[in-house]
Order: sequence, then C-alpha cells, then structure tokens
Amino acid sequence: MKKTIYEKMGGAYIRYGDYLIPCLTLPEEKQRFIGVWWQKHLRYLKEYRRGIYLNLITSGKLNDYLADIEEQAQERFERVVEQMKQAQGITEQLKADDTLEWIGRMNNIQACAREIVDNDIIYQ
Repeated sequence: MKKTIYEKMGGAYIRYGDYLIPCLTLPEEKQRFIGVWWQKHLRYLKEYRRGIYLNLITSGKLNDYLADIEEQAQERFERVVEQMKQAQGITEQLKADDTLEWIGRMNNIQACAREIVDNDIIYQ
C-alpha cells in the first residue's frame, strides 16, 4: 500500500472500525506557575484573540507564553505599587500609627496597579 504524505512525515494511523484515524498528539510542555494574570490573559485570548490562541495551543507554546505574561505582569504590578507608595508617601510609620488608613491607601494603590497591568499587558 502506498504511503500517504502524513505517513512519510512520520505520522501514524489507528484503525477505528472501518476508518483510519491519524494519531495526533501535542508536544509535552513543562508546567510553570499559574497565577491570576495567566488566567485573565488566557480568558482574553480565548474570547478575543482566537487565532493567536489556536496557534499557540497547536504549536505547544501556550504554557510558556502564558508563564512569560504572568512574570511580566507580576513584575510590573510590584513596580507600580512601589512607585505609587513612594509618590503618595506611604511608609511603615503610617502603618504603625494608623493601620486602617494604611490599609485603605494600599487597597487603592493595588486596585490602580491592577488596572494599569490589565490595560498594558493582559488585554493587549
């Protein structure tokens, strides 16, 4: 029997009843940390960038891509929080003197930093 192009390239078939079905597998990927930025960007890719998502998943590069996005987003988040703390004069002394005021300000800064990271990295 003559080999198909798929078989010449190293592919194989499985007989399922009267049909020959190609054995398709994705390359193995090492698992890396999954965080909140990873999940947000994955959801964004699935909903709004379907072509990019399908290309990444079929090439086996999705996990590495999302792990890189996670690292970039986390670094950016921490940097923005630190810069905003310095700009607003939030110190450990404020934390010791007025804990509730410090918590309120930090929550506000973190919410702003999340918006910045979402707009600059996650939803691009």
